[in-house]
Amino acid sequence: EKLRQLIMLDERIAGLKKAKQNDRVVFTRSTFRQCADVWTSTLAFKEISRVSDINPQQDDYSWGTAELVHWRATDGQKLDGILLKPDDFDPSKKYPMLVYFYERNSDNLHRYYTPAAGRSIICHSFYVSRGYLVFIPDIPYKTGEPGPSAVNAILPGVEHVVNKGFVHEDRIGMQGHSWGGYQTAYLVTQTDMFACAESGAPVSNMTSAYGGIRWGSGMSRMFQYERTQSRIGEDLWSARDKYVANSPLFFADRINTPLLILHNDEDGAVPWYQGIELFVALRRLGRPAWMLNYNGEPHWVMDDYNRRDFATRMQQFFDHYLMEAPEPEWMAAGIPAVKKGEAYGLELLEPEK
Repeated sequence: EKLRQLIMLDERIAGLKKAKQNDRVVFTRSTFRQCADVWTSTLAFKEISRVSDINPQQDDYSWGTAELVHWRATDGQKLDGILLKPDDFDPSKKYPMLVYFYERNSDNLHRYYTPAAGRSIICHSFYVSRGYLVFIPDIPYKTGEPGPSAVNAILPGVEHVVNKGFVHEDRIGMQGHSWGGYQTAYLVTQTDMFACAESGAPVSNMTSAYGGIRWGSGMSRMFQYERTQSRIGEDLWSARDKYVANSPLFFADRINTPLLILHNDEDGAVPWYQGIELFVALRRLGRPAWMLNYNGEPHWVMDDYNRRDFATRMQQFFDHYLMEAPEPEWMAAGIPAVKKGEAYGLELLEPEK
C-alpha cells in the first residue's frame, strides 16, 4: 500500500501513541511560542481535538516568533537557518543579536524552549523575550576543514541578517558548546565581527586533543578526528598541517573578541585542559578572557544551583557587551581561587561617571 499523508501542520508533531484496544491516538503539537500540548484523534486523522492546556500562564509574558531565513554560503551553497525575534519587533529599530549553532538546526524551527537555566547553551526564549534577536544557522562540512566550514556558512549568514537593517552591528554575540564551542573559538580567530563570545568545552588544540582520552569510556580521542565529528579525516602525522590550521590555539594572537570559556574538571568528552590551554594563551597575550569551572561537573553543568549560576554569569556577560549593562565584579576583578565558593562576584558595578 502506498504511503498517504494523514496530517500536515506548520508545527512540530511528536510523541505519537496508539491505544491498545481502539483506533484512538494521542500526540503533541508545538511551535516556538506554543508549548507542547496533548491532542487526540483516530488513525484516519479526520478530526483532531485538544486534550491539555498546560501553560496558560505564558500569556502573561513577552515571548517571540520564529522564522526560516535563507542565504548562500561563501562557496555558493544554499543554506537555511532560524531567526527568532521579540514579540514587539520593529524593523525600523536596531537590536542586539546572539548567534548560536551546532551543525544543522533549521529542522528545529518549531522547537519550544522552556525558560530554564540550561546545562550548556543560552535559553533562546529567555533572551528573545528580553529584546535579543537569536540567529541559528545551519553548517555543512568539508572533510579536513571543520573550522573553515563554519566560517563558510556562519559569517555570510550573519551578514545576510545584518543587511536586513534591524541588527545593531556593534552588538552581535556568539555562543556554542562542545562542537559548537570549538567553532566559536575558531571563528574569533578569523573575524572581529562579534562583540563577545561564549565558548563551552572547546577543543582549542587538535594536536593535544588527538592524543587525549575520553575519560567516560576510556576511548582514545583519535577516532573523532580521523573518522567522525572533528572531520580531519586523517591521522595527525599524515595531516599535521590540517590539525594545526584548524586549532584556535595556534592563532590565539588574532583573537580580539572578549571570550568567556566554560570548561569543567570532570569533563569526560573534551578534557578540560583544552579550555585551560586557550584561556592561559589569551591571558598571556593580554586579551579579554574569562574561564568558568564548576568542580566535579562533567561536559555540561548538571547541578541545579550551578546551572542557575552559569546562566546568570552568561547573561551578565552578554548584557554587558550587547546591552550596555554594568560589568559584574567577577568580570572586572575575577574571583581568586582561594575564595571560590565563598565570594561570587555577581554584584553589578556602578559605571564610572
